[in-house]
Amino acid sequence: MKDSINIQVDQTENLATVILSGEVDLYSSREARKIILELASRKVPIIIVDLSGVPYMDSSGLASMVEGLQKVESYKGKFILSGLQPMVNKVFELSRLNTVFTIYEDIDTALNELDEKNEPVGG
Repeated sequence: MKDSINIQVDQTENLATVILSGEVDLYSSREARKIILELASRKVPIIIVDLSGVPYMDSSGLASMVEGLQKVESYKGKFILSGLQPMVNKVFELSRLNTVFTIYEDIDTALNELDEKNEPVGG
């Protein structure tokens, strides 16, 4: 059965937040990937993907996140994940991708950290 995913994108000049809600699996990861790569193609300096509304992510979802990270790093941007739920966090830990990604507890923590590092997050 095809699961639906809700995707909300908020963007300023230097920052895009991609808020995902629902399961990220073989079917729904395509839409998330499309949006993330579209932002990366525009070379948005900082992309934060909020996964706080994602209870489950399979390997296709992980692959979409890895591809987004690679594209953003190719132009020296920042690709950040936030709000990993326990099951999703476990998948990142088992695949050891938690050592590859910058991951914050929530969007506010990520934004505060970027602000403290004087990253240009405003528009």
